[in-house]
Amino acid sequence: MKSFLQKIGIVLLVLTLSTACEKEFIDRAPVYSIDSENYFNSEDDYNNALIAAYDILQSTYVNVLLGEIASDNTLCGGESATDVVGFQQIDDMIHTPVNSNLRDVWNWMFAGVSRASYILEFQDKTDFPGKAQILAEAHFLRAYYHFELVKWFGPIPLKGDERFAIGDETRIPRSPVSDVYAAIEEDLQFAVENLADVAPQTGRATKGAAQALLGKAYLYQDKFAEAATVLQEVINSGLYELEPDYSVIFEPQGQNGVGSVFEVQYSDAEGAGFGCLQCSEGNVAVGFNGIRNYVGPEFDSGFSFNVPVQEAYDAYEPGDSRRDNAILNINAWAEETGATFGTGYEHTGFFNRKYLPRKGDSNIGDQNLTNPNNYRAIRYADVLLMAAEALNRGNIDDELAREYLNRVRRRAFGDMDHEISASGGALTDFILAERRLELVGEGHRFFDLVRTGRAAEAIEGFQEGKHELFPVPFEEIQFSNGNWEQNPGY
Repeated sequence: MKSFLQKIGIVLLVLTLSTACEKEFIDRAPVYSIDSENYFNSEDDYNNALIAAYDILQSTYVNVLLGEIASDNTLCGGESATDVVGFQQIDDMIHTPVNSNLRDVWNWMFAGVSRASYILEFQDKTDFPGKAQILAEAHFLRAYYHFELVKWFGPIPLKGDERFAIGDETRIPRSPVSDVYAAIEEDLQFAVENLADVAPQTGRATKGAAQALLGKAYLYQDKFAEAATVLQEVINSGLYELEPDYSVIFEPQGQNGVGSVFEVQYSDAEGAGFGCLQCSEGNVAVGFNGIRNYVGPEFDSGFSFNVPVQEAYDAYEPGDSRRDNAILNINAWAEETGATFGTGYEHTGFFNRKYLPRKGDSNIGDQNLTNPNNYRAIRYADVLLMAAEALNRGNIDDELAREYLNRVRRRAFGDMDHEISASGGALTDFILAERRLELVGEGHRFFDLVRTGRAAEAIEGFQEGKHELFPVPFEEIQFSNGNWEQNPGY
């Protein structure tokens, strides 16, 4: 946190010194100026600040990539064992507090928290019609970023409706996980009460998105009754439905579709480079997932990271339409189409088809960094499966849990011949297995395994009592000057 703030301070100091030197030579008349403390004087100011808070969502591409790489779904891949060392270490469960990719997750998510809190810090400065919607979206976004942070790092510092300042890291403690979730719940409850059912613009948060995220936050705390209640409100709203054709969901025409509750919006309208990956308006993860040295139809090439393993491919039953739309068998595809490809490190023969780069985008700048594939952050199928899990694990209603589970399976198989009839613990196993099949490649698997206590048996190298959380970046521990302790085991 301080490392980012220090950079801002240096920039401001340079600007101050250069202005002082300039004043010796030129006696300027006062000019209009604005800074962070005298902003928020109009509706446009609030809208622009909200856009900035949304913008950080695009950097969550790394959260999605690592949520798969850390799990049993994929191997890291890449060009070699030293290609993005931080990814490789997480894949092998040998990561330490010195990991630039984990530092990115920490820095970028806290940047999102700060941008949302900036709006809320000045929420009373200017009134105008529709401000409640903007404030509700700011609450939603702060909850989204806090949820990512607590998933990854556990206890984190909280400051309420204020931005962090230099020195806070030596004064503000890391709040317990229960307090972080309480803050998330409070933000989302405000959002639910004030957001519209239909967003004013595509990509902005809705009441259903806030309810779904709140239900997920409850589920991660084993608050099954609360999770079931709010997730059923999403289901019963009638605003969402399963896309009948699974193959459409992750294609360009499937973006912001009927089964999407919330998507992170990406664009290929502006180029990007490796000097500032978080600056890209495109989905960086897509290029990283791409097939190395690929020449052929439908897809562009990429860097061959995040490669699915044979076991994940084989987990699908015969007749499950999701398998070949979620995981690309490159050898079968090459035989069918005549495509050619290269093999990278840890080549498995499989690629994450959901988020492969597609042909037809603008390829501005580095084509691997500007892909316009939206991230389907919360899908209706996920809501159904979360509701099923809450109803089952909370001993609330196994019959309804089966119904929600089987809705997802009917879409997958196109029939009613693959219904699940189990109850109790056996039903729990089916629901969690279905989450893997439905959501493979979408960044949820590692956290599902951790929160259900199944990570050690599924992930090679996973150590109980340590790997449930990732380490706080080394720099942050140093800057806190003894105020923050490192997570256990690191």
